[in-house]
Amino acid sequence: MSVLTVNKNNFDSVKSSDKPVLLDFYADWCGPCRMVSPVVDQIAEENPQFLVGKINVDNEPELAQEFGVLSIPTLVVLKDGKVARRETGARPKAQILAMLEG
Repeated sequence: MSVLTVNKNNFDSVKSSDKPVLLDFYADWCGPCRMVSPVVDQIAEENPQFLVGKINVDNEPELAQEFGVLSIPTLVVLKDGKVARRETGARPKAQILAMLEG
């Protein structure tokens, strides 16, 4: 499954997903975000049991504010519409998968 571009128009459907959701808050100008991006893409392709979305904080400041994102990249895992895990900074693939499975 490919990565979904999340915005305020489709966020409610993402939030209400039956699957665990990984949200990657990023910006195009952010170096660590560019390091994490291909890892997030790979997780999305290899793990159809998860819904993976990316939120550009420059385009969606309301969503970034709603989640209290102060630095990027920030990875948030939602389960049943609620924040289950949250990490800031670049993370290796195994650690991101552990966030989703934990």
